[in-house]
Amino acid sequence: MKSFRCRVCDGALFFENSVCVTCGTALGFSRLEREIVPVDATGRYVDGEGLIWHVCRNLNLSGCTWLARFEGGQCESCDLTRVRPADTDQVGLANVVEAERAKRHLLVELDRVGLGRSVGGLAFDLLSSEHQPVTTGHADGVITIDLAESDPAHREGLRDRLDEPYRTMLGHFRHEIGHFFQSTLVRDDAVVTRFRETFGDEREDYQAAIDRHYAEGPPADWETAHISTYATMHPFEDFAETWAHMMHILDTVDTAVAYGLLDEQRVHAVSGMRELVIGVWMPLSTAFNVVNRSMGEGDLYPFAIPAPVIDKLEFTASLLPGG
Repeated sequence: MKSFRCRVCDGALFFENSVCVTCGTALGFSRLEREIVPVDATGRYVDGEGLIWHVCRNLNLSGCTWLARFEGGQCESCDLTRVRPADTDQVGLANVVEAERAKRHLLVELDRVGLGRSVGGLAFDLLSSEHQPVTTGHADGVITIDLAESDPAHREGLRDRLDEPYRTMLGHFRHEIGHFFQSTLVRDDAVVTRFRETFGDEREDYQAAIDRHYAEGPPADWETAHISTYATMHPFEDFAETWAHMMHILDTVDTAVAYGLLDEQRVHAVSGMRELVIGVWMPLSTAFNVVNRSMGEGDLYPFAIPAPVIDKLEFTASLLPGG
């Protein structure tokens, strides 16, 4: 994520700011400009082309700070939400805020890598499991998110029960969008062949793979070729986990550059994902882990990246525009 400054007072801003905490200016996020911009007392912003934009109608519902094209309308991010909890579901609505925040972050990442306008057919169902079970997943372009994952206690309980090193709402969005792009970008025969050479044969029975994974657990040597135990379940899950980690890496490196922790010229001189992982990401994540330990916290990035996973990361990166 880039760093933002207030156009009125030059104070530091964060991605979700709707008001500058330094000067009090009301703000909105312009997706076209990839900037946080000042809005007037009516929530309007006039861009460089003279077009008038308005703060999204969901500002008070889900904390959405994005600009919409029409007054009283909603933004492009909110347009992608197909289903959300009813207004009477106060628990579900409270959990929508974090989920929508993660979705907006995801879309900015996709814009950054050139895929933000390649999401035709994509929709999100943000469902509350307050009254019925919800399974987070992807099917035919629809990403379903269990909003209970917005509750840190619930999420941490699942992380501990499933023996996972990492579990976040943003991580769920990154993983599920990986399934979406696997279904839309891995189609040509040559790409499918490379996919199978890298991840395995996706024609393996998926339900049987799930049943086996939860009955037997991962292979004993899973760390030699996979980023997580979940990635060992099936080639589809291996791809989605790898895609999510590619996004973890690209976004965190961008953030480190934006805040002066990495030299921008050095990062831009890197050639390809392999060099980025080995030369930039591994030293950076190690430093972050040590900083976290200095604060008495667990590792920020509690994963090892063996050589086969670097190959998988190279494959996912090759699917990006210009990759």
